[in-house]
Amino acid sequence: MRLKWMLPLVLAALLTVGFYSWAVNPLRMQADETAVEFSPGSGVSGIANALVRAHVLHGRADSWRFRLLARVLGRGGSLQAGYYTFHPGDTPLSVLNRISHGQVTLRQVRFIEGWTFAEIRQAMNDSPWLNHDSRDMDTAAIAKAIGLQGSSPEGWIYPDTYDVRVGSSDLALLKRARLLMQTHLAAAWQGRAAGLPYRSPADALIMASIIEKETAQASERPQVAEVFINRLHQGMRLQTDPTVIYGLGNQFDGDLRKQDLLHDTPWNTYTRYGLPPTPIAMPGMPSIEAALHPASGNELYFVSRGNGTHVFSNNLADHNRAVGQFQKSIPLHK
Repeated sequence: MRLKWMLPLVLAALLTVGFYSWAVNPLRMQADETAVEFSPGSGVSGIANALVRAHVLHGRADSWRFRLLARVLGRGGSLQAGYYTFHPGDTPLSVLNRISHGQVTLRQVRFIEGWTFAEIRQAMNDSPWLNHDSRDMDTAAIAKAIGLQGSSPEGWIYPDTYDVRVGSSDLALLKRARLLMQTHLAAAWQGRAAGLPYRSPADALIMASIIEKETAQASERPQVAEVFINRLHQGMRLQTDPTVIYGLGNQFDGDLRKQDLLHDTPWNTYTRYGLPPTPIAMPGMPSIEAALHPASGNELYFVSRGNGTHVFSNNLADHNRAVGQFQKSIPLHK
């Protein structure tokens, strides 16, 4: 009689040991990385079947074991939709834990200093990781959707590399980047130098965007800021090519001509005084800091040497000599 009762117990123990061994031993995956996306409402059966189709689990037996494991551990109702990646060495238990805790795989989207908002939109539209909710929206609608008061997000998106959940909204990413820009700009504004010709942090952002487009040399940014701030103080036009190019939009063919400098737009700082109405690009923090902490001097002009650096001058005669030496073909009053 005793033997009759012991046999089922032994079998149950063996099954339990075998089930435990299956749960904690690495799965047989051939690929270095296997991606699986679970739709909302998949449930434990749908998730188990998707794992079989992706060759993370193998066959009906593994599918059954996985569902049993989820229910034994009380995870059947907590499995979360999303995009996951699995690798050799993962066990059924680690796979279950990852899905039940929503540890989705993050991908990256990068916004680069100096990009325009048009380039940001293109990068988002090209990203396979984002849901393109903004694709058919105009810039004014996007600005409103991400919480901006004006009609354009130009300049208000912080350049950085962002981790994103696969399938997340591009509008959510833009709002996150906008909040980061406003946070950094507000903090920098609090520590700004005295006597700057800005009415608000928005003016500083416009100046920073011009600095960003004028030079890639970090050491020169405070000097570039100094030139433009001195010009504003003296009532001179800024006369900076990047603003003209921005105002031309799609009309610019890569070759800036004299007729372009005379073509009046709200961003043409050869024909108009003061700052343009919006930023012309997305500045990084070094350009923002330069706009708020310019070099101290009386330079009013600069011209490119053609190697990425510039010659700075405090009078027109010296500037024209530098132009004659380095940039004979560009306008004298750059």
